[in-house]
Amino acid sequence: MKKTNAMRILDGEGVSYKVYEYEAKDGHIDGISVSEKIGKPKEMVYKTLITEGASKENYCFIIPCHKELDLKKAAKAAKEKSMAMIKVSDINKITGYIRGGCSPVGLKKPLKTFIDQAVSEISLIVVSPGKIGLQMELSPGELIRVTGAIKEDIVVS
Repeated sequence: MKKTNAMRILDGEGVSYKVYEYEAKDGHIDGISVSEKIGKPKEMVYKTLITEGASKENYCFIIPCHKELDLKKAAKAAKEKSMAMIKVSDINKITGYIRGGCSPVGLKKPLKTFIDQAVSEISLIVVSPGKIGLQMELSPGELIRVTGAIKEDIVVS
């Protein structure tokens, strides 16, 4: 397996992680399907979402795969008047990644990053390493350290 940019960054930071491969040909690449394919509870598998604030600034939000980002809470966390999801067609331009393979590690340009506070309840987190068909598991503390993520309540209750 070829290392992704996110994996190389973690290697450079001395972060240990475990990689899981899953079959993606069926098109089921959403977080819940992926959690089932790799045999991990959905509470442990997080998705990476990219947004744009009223200021036109982009942000990265890391949330449990079975939850929905609360755009009002996201705007409040980022101190923006409003927040919107970016267009799928803009994902690669902004992050260097593609939909379904967007990692919070190694974004094309650093974005202010937030992670849902539920991360405090888990000892390991699974996120995309930047390629569809792969997931990586690491300590939430290490992910927060490498991405500079800020813990906030950002999901729909």
